[in-house]
Amino acid sequence: MTAPVAEKGTSLWADAWRRLRRNHFAIAGTLMLGLVILTCFMGPWLMELLGHDLERTYPERANLPPSFSDWFGTDELGRSYLGRVLIGGQMSLLIGLVATVTSVVLGVCYGAIAGYYGGKLDEVLMRLVDFLYGIPYMFLVILIMLMFSDAARDSPLPIFFALGMVQWLTTARIVRGQVLTLRHQEFVLAARVLGAGDMRIIFRHILPNTLGVVVVYATLTVPAVILLESFLAFLGLGAGVTWGLLVSEGLSVVNPVQSYWWRLLFPSIFLALTLFSLNFMGDGLRDALDPRTRR
Repeated sequence: MTAPVAEKGTSLWADAWRRLRRNHFAIAGTLMLGLVILTCFMGPWLMELLGHDLERTYPERANLPPSFSDWFGTDELGRSYLGRVLIGGQMSLLIGLVATVTSVVLGVCYGAIAGYYGGKLDEVLMRLVDFLYGIPYMFLVILIMLMFSDAARDSPLPIFFALGMVQWLTTARIVRGQVLTLRHQEFVLAARVLGAGDMRIIFRHILPNTLGVVVVYATLTVPAVILLESFLAFLGLGAGVTWGLLVSEGLSVVNPVQSYWWRLLFPSIFLALTLFSLNFMGDGLRDALDPRTRR
């Protein structure tokens, strides 16, 4: 068995891009995610440019339904809910991205080392993972966040770090399993015979064969991180205004007594669009980047 290669005269990345372009769902998901990101980061700036003060309160206009003047209605303080949703999207997307990148980098390096070297080192490293798995995620996140000072907890940094530190465990297990399967393949043995070092074998020959699985899991981690952050908001450990916080607030004002439905609907739509987009992207990237699916 030899390492899979791209078509003749085409690099692996060029071949992956060609395959990705043929996946219409992946392209649609990418465009949708790009539109959501562009809207969240450019929308508030455009609104302020047009004279809308997104932080100013208007008590007399509290909880107004959507209209031509306020497309998403207003919140309990009379602020534009469109601005609130877009600002919340900025923080939610940043939390999902930063925490996911942190967890993927840590999990890939940890799992690759454990799977490649095996033996007692693998046993020790994976027992540590099993121990951390035995600790409830939420308790571990809260414990990590409490290690920061009160001043630091007012910034998004603690939640970036905490969520990234608890999400890497599954990535490490996935990568370890893949590396255990690949480390005795003929193309790895050939690289070792030719004098390639351990790090070159791991990062040049083995990890590219796990890239598809890692990318798919990473795309699923982003919405999971966003939802986990929303639960932290209930405990007062959130990172300011996020989609999760807005959804939780919306749930509290949609009941038989009062139904400010727009406060639940619009952040939920943005959150759902982001989740679907990431799922479509993950499937497309898996098919495009997994070398074992190439002819």
